[in-house]
Amino acid sequence: MSDWLIYGIGMLAQIFFSGRMILQWILSEKAKKVVSPSIFWILSILASYLLFIYGWIRDDFAIILGQIISYYVYFWNLGIKGILKKIPTIIKVLLLITPVLAIGYMMLDWSYHFERLFRNDDIPLWVVIYGSAGQIIFTLRFIYQWLYSQKRGESVLPRGFWIISLAGSLIIISYAIYRKDPVLILGQSTGAFVYTRNLFLLRNERKRAAEEKSKIITEE
Repeated sequence: MSDWLIYGIGMLAQIFFSGRMILQWILSEKAKKVVSPSIFWILSILASYLLFIYGWIRDDFAIILGQIISYYVYFWNLGIKGILKKIPTIIKVLLLITPVLAIGYMMLDWSYHFERLFRNDDIPLWVVIYGSAGQIIFTLRFIYQWLYSQKRGESVLPRGFWIISLAGSLIIISYAIYRKDPVLILGQSTGAFVYTRNLFLLRNERKRAAEEKSKIITEE
């Protein structure tokens, strides 16, 4: 497969990832608070699907691991938002089983895939571990978001989500620089800006809430 096609798949995934963050940021700026729009999760599942394929082609375990962990959290949010009901069954099944089939395929010839992913001369083991750690931290934001949303009974994006996002993103950017991966560098740099902006929005939101509460108490 040509490098142009490989990078094209990765760039399309990052366009979806970056697009979801930019739309979420714009809608949050408009609402003056951090929101969790349906389009965020739709673009997330599409981007994750493509980036999983990109990671597979590039023999990049860090990318594959990150997408497998977060993929089904995106599915859960699509369900909470009521979006899954609107998707044709055949597409839902395809999206649902693709990562499972990929893992099953790897297990059929584990020794070959182990060599391909962990003993690749182009990617030293310590780099794989470092990149995987960044992906795990980055993906934990969705586990956190899922647990937080489960408690609330609705899909929300809390402050902890953005803090974990920023920490994981910075690690992945440094990993991508070492790997000379323009796809990850572009996507994560855009994301890091939005994560930082959302933290400022949340701070301002809390400040306004505290001022309003203080004003009510004073009036009473």
